[in-house]
Amino acid sequence: MSTKIIVSYDGTANEDDAIALGRVFAGAGAEVSVAYVRHSVEPDYSGETLAQNQAEALLERAAGLLGNPHAAKHVVTDRSTPEGLRALAEAEGASAIVFCSDSHTAKGHVAIGNSAQRLLEGGSAAVAIAPAGLAKAGTESSIRQIVAVGDASGGAQATAQALAAALGATGAPVANQDADLLVIDSRPEAELGRVSISSSASHLIEIATCSVLVVPRGVTLPFARTTAGAVA
Repeated sequence: MSTKIIVSYDGTANEDDAIALGRVFAGAGAEVSVAYVRHSVEPDYSGETLAQNQAEALLERAAGLLGNPHAAKHVVTDRSTPEGLRALAEAEGASAIVFCSDSHTAKGHVAIGNSAQRLLEGGSAAVAIAPAGLAKAGTESSIRQIVAVGDASGGAQATAQALAAALGATGAPVANQDADLLVIDSRPEAELGRVSISSSASHLIEIATCSVLVVPRGVTLPFARTTAGAVA
């Protein structure tokens, strides 16, 4: 069964970067869908219909950028974006949620936005964050080096190995400027199956210049490249 991954998308600054990272995971055989969280229901029928249609059109664009117009599209209504995405991931059995970096992030760097931060604090789904400018760089399909950060008892090592095998990449023992993706374990004290990162891991993300994927404690995300999952 393919790993299910949800890309959070609202069409604003840097959001196309999340789609670009979603393409990476699709290229590794993941089943990637797109989601938009509306924060309220309009009080009248015509307003609600218009808002829903706009949300659906936004996700049609996202699926087109993903390279898979048939990708599942989820319009969620919740006051809280992270809570809406958390509930969607649980309902869909998704293993990871993908975000872009904060809108004020310098090109080529990573910054944890508010929604991603909330899900890094006890969520059950892995959290992936794309660096600013990934979509414009056009290098999302060129994953050559993947670095796992964590110990053997976590899931980062096995997840990184699965991704490397699926993408034809190599593994590296330590993070460096040549890394294209960091796979980071949750802290050893975290509850099994939950995400929680240490201060050192947070710092590593802050100085990262490539995509990052933080996995729940003890969880391995399986990947296996298939023809259907290959990047277009």
